[in-house]
Amino acid sequence: MAAPGEPCAGPGVWNQTEPEPTAAHLLNLCFLKTTGVWVPPLYLWVLGPIYLLYIHRHGKGYLRMSPLFKAKMVLGFALIILCTSSVSVALWRIQRGTPQAPEFLIHPTVWLTTMSLAVFLIHTERKKGVQASGVLFGYWLLCLLLPATSATQQASQRDFQSDPFRHLSTYLCLSLVVAQFMLSCLADQPPFFPKDPQQSNPCPEAGAPFPSKATFWWVSGLVWRGYKQPLGLKDLWSLGRENSSEELVSQLERAWTRNRGAARRHTKATALERKGSHGLEAPETEPLLQRGGSQRGPLLRAIWQVFRSTFLLGTLSLLISDVFRFAVPKLLSLFLEFIGDPEAPTWRGCLLAVLMFLSACLQTLFEQQYMYRLKLLQMRLRTAITGLVYRKVLALSSGSRKASAAGDVVNLVSVDVQRLTESVTYLNGLWLPLVWIVVCFVYLWQLLGPSALTSVAVFLSLLPLNFFITKKRNHHQEEQMRQKDSRARLTSYLLRNVKMVKAHGWEGAFLERVLRIRGRELGALRTSSLLFSVSLVSFQVSTFLVALVVFAVHALVAEENAMDAEKAFVTLTVLTILNKAQAFLPFSIHSVIQAKVSFDRLAAFLCLEEVDPGAVHSSPSRCSAGEDCVRVRDGTFAWSREGPPCLHRINLTVPQGCLLAVVGPVGAGKSSLLSALLGELSKVEGSVSIKGPVAYVPQEAWVQPTSVVENVCFRQGLDPPWLERVLEACALWPDVGSFPAGLHTRIGEQGMKLSGGQKQRLSLARAVYRKAAVYLLDDPLAALDAHVGQHVFNRVIGPGGLLRGTTRILVTHALHVLPQADRIVVLEDGAVAEMGSYQELLHRKGALVGLLDRARHPGARGEGETEPTTSAKDPRGSAGGGGPGGGPERSMKLVPEKDITTSEAQTGVPLDDTEGAGRPTGEASVQYGRVKAAMYLTYLRAVGTPLCLYALFLFLCQQAASFCRGYWLSLWADDPTVDGQQAQTALRGWVFGLLGCLQAIGLFAAMATVLLGGVRASSLLFRRLLWDVARSPVGFFEQTPVGNLLTRFSKETDTVDVDIPDKLRSLLVYAFGLLEVCLVVTVATPPALIIILPLLLLYTGFQSLYVATSCQLRRLETTRHSFVCSHVAETFQGSAVIRAFQAQGPLVAQNNTHVDESQRVSFPQLVADRWLAANMELLGNGLVFTAAMCAALSKAHLSAGLVGFSVSTALQVTQTLQWAVRSWTDLENSIVSVERMKDYVWTPKEAPWRLPTSPARPPWPRAGQIEFRDFGLRYRPELPLAVRGVSFKIHAGEKVGIVGRTGAGKSSLASGLLRLVEAAEGGVWIDGVPITCVGLHRLRSKITVIPQDPILFPGSLRMNLDMLHEHTDEALWATLETVQLRALVTSLPGQLQYECADQGDNLSTGQKQLLCLARALLRKTQILILDEATAAVDPGTELQVQAALGSWFAQCTVLVIAHRLRSVMACARVLVMDNGQVAESGSPAQLLAQKGLFYRLAQESGLV
Repeated sequence: MAAPGEPCAGPGVWNQTEPEPTAAHLLNLCFLKTTGVWVPPLYLWVLGPIYLLYIHRHGKGYLRMSPLFKAKMVLGFALIILCTSSVSVALWRIQRGTPQAPEFLIHPTVWLTTMSLAVFLIHTERKKGVQASGVLFGYWLLCLLLPATSATQQASQRDFQSDPFRHLSTYLCLSLVVAQFMLSCLADQPPFFPKDPQQSNPCPEAGAPFPSKATFWWVSGLVWRGYKQPLGLKDLWSLGRENSSEELVSQLERAWTRNRGAARRHTKATALERKGSHGLEAPETEPLLQRGGSQRGPLLRAIWQVFRSTFLLGTLSLLISDVFRFAVPKLLSLFLEFIGDPEAPTWRGCLLAVLMFLSACLQTLFEQQYMYRLKLLQMRLRTAITGLVYRKVLALSSGSRKASAAGDVVNLVSVDVQRLTESVTYLNGLWLPLVWIVVCFVYLWQLLGPSALTSVAVFLSLLPLNFFITKKRNHHQEEQMRQKDSRARLTSYLLRNVKMVKAHGWEGAFLERVLRIRGRELGALRTSSLLFSVSLVSFQVSTFLVALVVFAVHALVAEENAMDAEKAFVTLTVLTILNKAQAFLPFSIHSVIQAKVSFDRLAAFLCLEEVDPGAVHSSPSRCSAGEDCVRVRDGTFAWSREGPPCLHRINLTVPQGCLLAVVGPVGAGKSSLLSALLGELSKVEGSVSIKGPVAYVPQEAWVQPTSVVENVCFRQGLDPPWLERVLEACALWPDVGSFPAGLHTRIGEQGMKLSGGQKQRLSLARAVYRKAAVYLLDDPLAALDAHVGQHVFNRVIGPGGLLRGTTRILVTHALHVLPQADRIVVLEDGAVAEMGSYQELLHRKGALVGLLDRARHPGARGEGETEPTTSAKDPRGSAGGGGPGGGPERSMKLVPEKDITTSEAQTGVPLDDTEGAGRPTGEASVQYGRVKAAMYLTYLRAVGTPLCLYALFLFLCQQAASFCRGYWLSLWADDPTVDGQQAQTALRGWVFGLLGCLQAIGLFAAMATVLLGGVRASSLLFRRLLWDVARSPVGFFEQTPVGNLLTRFSKETDTVDVDIPDKLRSLLVYAFGLLEVCLVVTVATPPALIIILPLLLLYTGFQSLYVATSCQLRRLETTRHSFVCSHVAETFQGSAVIRAFQAQGPLVAQNNTHVDESQRVSFPQLVADRWLAANMELLGNGLVFTAAMCAALSKAHLSAGLVGFSVSTALQVTQTLQWAVRSWTDLENSIVSVERMKDYVWTPKEAPWRLPTSPARPPWPRAGQIEFRDFGLRYRPELPLAVRGVSFKIHAGEKVGIVGRTGAGKSSLASGLLRLVEAAEGGVWIDGVPITCVGLHRLRSKITVIPQDPILFPGSLRMNLDMLHEHTDEALWATLETVQLRALVTSLPGQLQYECADQGDNLSTGQKQLLCLARALLRKTQILILDEATAAVDPGTELQVQAALGSWFAQCTVLVIAHRLRSVMACARVLVMDNGQVAESGSPAQLLAQKGLFYRLAQESGLV
């Protein structure tokens, strides 16, 4: 066996003419050989048992005896034989009397036992399915040191004849170890019978060789594929079981349940102890104990128990990385000592360069392994907590749901979970920087002595400055966020109510308001950017400041104050680490504090009250005929355990097959009764029992963004005949027939491509399809017009419907269906007022008779008419919404040959528009390929060419100052020393400080220029976007989902505001820094240019590969994560339906699928980032090696100062390379926002708002005469006419009603009159002037619209009344007096300046409607359009408003668009629309006498 055969002292090995230098005792032959003998066995005997235990617990099956395994075993046994022979030869020589050194026997014996352990490990790995071993890779790598050293020594001595066996054994050992090392770089075949099932596209990590795992080269295949072609989900690897939701969520859920139970028991025990010691104080302290101890603690313990092993393993990798991090400055110190020693042999410098390179590489690899483990932990933690939140959503009680909103839950999943998981990376930043600071201080003390104390003082003095800047910046950021929220809120209301804004011509006023808020927002952003620039400069220049002070103090105080290369550049290297530590510590603290807030929010949500599973006794078996299916005895219920009861002493029995109608005034508790039967309410007392499966139809329809058939079947098996009957009975067939993909058409998020009526009928169809025993129907007819509602009742709910024979509890306001109910329950104030059959209750003359009398009151809702709640729930669902998205005529265009009476369906964005019109491509579709250069040019033009050139010039100047500062320091270090002093110390110090200050000023100016240029570009791009959207016609908004527009005004705008300038700044800083490093290395060692050029080519290649793939992965990740958030939101909204249908299991599985699909994209992105970081840092380390090796070889021609400048600068570039690529990638991802903000530049725009000349001379219109001449209108060029051939004249001052079924074209006439949709043929004249010759704003300002929904905007009451600021306060008060609101407004705080809440929610509906009337009075126009203006108010207010309209607008021309015929009975003339044409015209009496369409409509409404 190879072993040293001569003493450590003696002539050198590589250069026998030179004596062994004492200064480099760590690098002598004795030390290297001793290390080579003992380190490999020590390594394997320490890690081997731990590794054996690990693979024993994590076996993956066994591997077949592959050629690779056989070769390893053969080589292993060969090494064992070689070690045995070495021991035997040593014993034989001792026996023969030849003296042998002890190491000749001890060393081979140690290696023999270690080789035996290595062979055993190889065999065990095969049995446990390990394809590539990192432990054995490291062992064979260490084993190379001893035979390599011995072989080199023996080859140099050339004494083969003296001991041929030792020479041969050394060479043979070296050959066998090299062969084993090469084999350990390969991976074996996958397990023959794997424990985990085979996946379609498994992750290649498991089968990758160890070097590939260490450098993440196993990712290269995916990166290359992303560079060559667009990536899709099929290209991504399957998720391993250890990363799947099913595995992770179940682990965390078990730990959470266990720890929460333990915390509750501890809380109860503590409360009992306090009760015993303090008497009655316990009830008060118990909630505090629960809040403090029972929320955060259990969740934290559960997370630690599940994920601690991964975190601790990552932390160990980081600690090992830090060992190598601090080895680099020490090696640099030895290297500079070598450069300064003219007698030192060249081989020592080369060896130091290699060791520096290896230390830097090992630091990189271990640090990247740490990042990989922690990022993987983040991904797993995100999966587990998201799953836990989702399961909690499914179990929330009604009270908890009322306390939270869907948006809050989505914020938990998207924001709080993200913050919590991101903080995992910074947990070690709470303590590790302190260790760094201590180690750095020790280094500095060794280099500079007591002068090192000043470094701590300078860093501490910088802390208050940074704290002050951070505090001021946070203040301005908060102001910016407030203004941004205000702008987003206003923009949201503007876009959601854009039809009303355009109908009144208010676009200019709103644009001015938005831009005013935007100006304040950008002002705060501008100040924040300047402070951010100061903060960044203080961080970037802090290393220089500390160095300047330390060097100055050292020069003034120290006796031997000469500056040499070691002091100067090793100090700079150490200060760079110290600077990183002092920056990382506060950042980690800030991140963890933010995570704590999010963690508390998550813990509080997970501790919310849940539905009591025992509140309702449910029996799966169906009840027999005559048996009671539903029974409530003495039931008292509340929305939450702490809240007051909402239902009192309910006693109710419903026999099998009964149709029970539940009626009562608003707020009587009808919906609460159904919730109580479902177990959604907290049961205070009593009992509830239900026999058989339950189906539930909520008042607000809940649908999933899946296909029609999936919504109807809802996890049930497909039964085509039954499905056909259900769809026909629910009047859905005509709508389904018009959908582009029929039953398989996806209906969009929250059913946004359906009207309210469609969604309600789809919800009903889902319940009917279930074939349940008990049906709970919460006012399903409210969203349907009279005709469709009657059809649905007759075919589904009524005695002859599909549900006959089942138990039906129907909450309804449609009183005309009550005679067909078997029993009726009347609720008042949460209690049963009376119960019985229809005839019985009529004879009693009780509560039901009172309801019927109120319904028959003049002006109130007729029996055959439903509450117009559709509009309140879904504005597009209103039959009078008008236009493509909101009007019935939409269905006329899409289904002209279908049964139009059932097609109030087509009032939303049509389902054939699957991508959403109004945008170039589908919003949800993933964009592929690189961003076009035109987008960068667009952004740079917005910044301004002079500003761009100025920024580049400033960056160049500051980098030149940085270069000069480093070069000047190298000259200072090379100054000759006389008696420990240098002659020009003062001059060198002053110039060094001046150059640093110039760099700081230049860096601040450059950064501030980039950030302020970004603010300028953002302002310009936002103005263009706002103008493009505001100038778009109404049809654009009805075809484009509001979410797409809001994304442009929020997310994309925020990206352009903040992200793009920041990423551009980072890219410029790193790019110029990289140029400086290349320049320094080239100037110091020109031969290095030969190596730098290939390194730059590799860098460019890695950059191109990464950017192309990363951009696609990030876009995919955003898309997939949005599915997770949408699914959580929709589940939150439909949790009652899901529980009623007992579909929690399938929904949990669906959520698992969504999360796993999201993580399938996150994982490749995660490892691609590590692939880039590892390879970029290795390239940077190659640059360090090049600089050091060239310096070692050219030592005779170089000064120590110049070498120190070159190598220390190169050491700083290792992370600059990857961050330059990251910044470029982030910039490319962010610049897409510029493209999206320009999406609407080329969309069609409406006619000019104002015309320079017009035939309409003021005052126009004088009389208000309106004439339609052969008028035709279509909503899109490819659709048929919605209105055609309409010709009629409305005389000045005439009151005309316009009626018709859903889709008849009523609202299209109003849209045409206001030019919300331009005429396709014919035209409209007002007072003899064609409206096409009048500017849109002038036209719309002369027509007043009073809509069905009273809409108020966020802002003051005065602004809502007088949007254009045209009237005095006295005029406003007079108008309020007219509408009888003066007293109310006087009582409000601020009176006219009273701030209206969102949509005016702090005012009642009646008050809002009266304010809209006041607004109409102020406009004083000759033409008035009433779009069912009194449909949303109570009967008393309706009577008041109707009377007021008759007197206030007596001289006006009035068009009444009515969905309820009772509203037009007082009109002088009525136009009956049918299929886009005027079918009948005349007075109401004449039309009733004709017994035509108007008569049939009156019959359906119960008027005749």
